[in-house]
Amino acid sequence: MSQLFSPPFGLMVKLAALAVLGALAGGIWVWRTATAMPQGLGEPVAQPVQFSHKHHVGDDGIDCRYCHGGVEQAAFAGIPPLSTCMGCHARLFTDQPALRPLLEAWERRAPLAWNRVNQLPDFVYFNHGVHVAKGVGCADCHGDVARMPRTARVRPLSMDWCLDCHRAPQRHLRPPERIFDAAWSAPDQEALGRRLLAFYRIDRARLLDCSLCHR
Repeated sequence: MSQLFSPPFGLMVKLAALAVLGALAGGIWVWRTATAMPQGLGEPVAQPVQFSHKHHVGDDGIDCRYCHGGVEQAAFAGIPPLSTCMGCHARLFTDQPALRPLLEAWERRAPLAWNRVNQLPDFVYFNHGVHVAKGVGCADCHGDVARMPRTARVRPLSMDWCLDCHRAPQRHLRPPERIFDAAWSAPDQEALGRRLLAFYRIDRARLLDCSLCHR
């Protein structure tokens, strides 16, 4: 019986198979790179006005919700408009050089171009309001901002990191009155967390559904 395929054809098939395997390996590498721990953790992000959470939250006791008004209901926590800042700084520290960009923007009626500290990929859906309503505290993702003179990214926010929480949410849940208290910690987090799973009616199986974050 004569040979069905010629040797050159067989070589082409092998090369095509190697190309497919190479593309698959490259795709996996790109995906892992996109979801891996980012560089720059712990490094303060430069801003047009060097806003200090330590001063405003830690020293003056301003609640997170005063500036981030959407954090309890909306997907995006919100960036405060200049009118929120000027509610105080129209009268306080108006002669400070560090505040000149704020005052000049207010006079021009132009927004400040704040730089994002935490940025998720476009293919990831995250809702602040849902997490707050289900007992996840601000500090779990943002760290203790009340101790940050300059705000830095302190959590990787990678897929692995998020899944660690979704697999064992009881390790992170807080009572409603402690959501915005960065310094709070439970004496027995596991025991409290198990009770809060029932209190917040959290479906643990649903937390591992891909469509929850990738829509």
